[in-house]
Amino acid sequence: MSTNLLFVSKFSLTFLALCAFAGNSVLCRWALAEFAMNPAQFTLLRLVSGAGALAVIVWIAQQTGPRGAFERPKKANWWGALWLTAYAYCFAYAYISLATGVGALILFTAVQMSMLAIGAWRGTRYGAIEIVGILLALSGFLYLVWPQFTAPFTAIAVLLMTLAGIAWGAYSTVGRGSKAPLSDTKTHFVRASLLSSPLLLMGILYSNLHWQPVLLALLSGVVTSAIGYALWFKVLPHLRVTSAAVGQLSVPLIAALGGFLFVGEALSLRFVIASAVTLGGILLVITYRVSTAKQ
Repeated sequence: MSTNLLFVSKFSLTFLALCAFAGNSVLCRWALAEFAMNPAQFTLLRLVSGAGALAVIVWIAQQTGPRGAFERPKKANWWGALWLTAYAYCFAYAYISLATGVGALILFTAVQMSMLAIGAWRGTRYGAIEIVGILLALSGFLYLVWPQFTAPFTAIAVLLMTLAGIAWGAYSTVGRGSKAPLSDTKTHFVRASLLSSPLLLMGILYSNLHWQPVLLALLSGVVTSAIGYALWFKVLPHLRVTSAAVGQLSVPLIAALGGFLFVGEALSLRFVIASAVTLGGILLVITYRVSTAKQ
């Protein structure tokens, strides 16, 4: 395959994976805003369908690729599943009252800040430029969410999405360095589904369900979660650290565009300004850390 075709293939897979990540926000907000779906219903269907799809994907990978690359670790702990469960439910309940792009930007900022905090707790020291970037990101974040606190219910949604981001940051830290990330993700989804099983006993899954929101939840589980992660893990080894990190900065913006197209949400000037300041600050931290690591 020529160099140009390789580049196009890598770019296409990366773009599709990033659209999938943003798609989770769009599908969740769509199901909740347009069809008044219960967030617990959405999350349970997302986790269960995602676990099933990942099991199929991993099985296919085991049959067609090097087996050692997809074996499950012998001592898998439950922390990944616990963090994934916390993220998924906080994420869904936050989207009851948050716009798609706003929620995605809060989530992404909380993920990045939590991972930076975990790094600091583990002994990482940040330089002056990184601190400036962190302060920029936090100022953009506060500028975005400050008006949300005028309504108590919306303030709770901001808090829930922030908790979702912290949980996802912890989940990412647990999985860092995994030799079989796709298989690990499948295990975490299966276990998160098991942790959610009491919802089945309470009858939440079977109450007032219509096919449209069910379809959106299944798409979130199968397409934007399972297939999205599979695409990302496939292309990630071929991306530079900077490219992968910077590419993820586009997720809140793609989510906002999806909210505009599918949910009919407006793109406010405040969101545009907050996105520029927040993502610019995070970009500053990422690029400085990568350039420092190369020295």
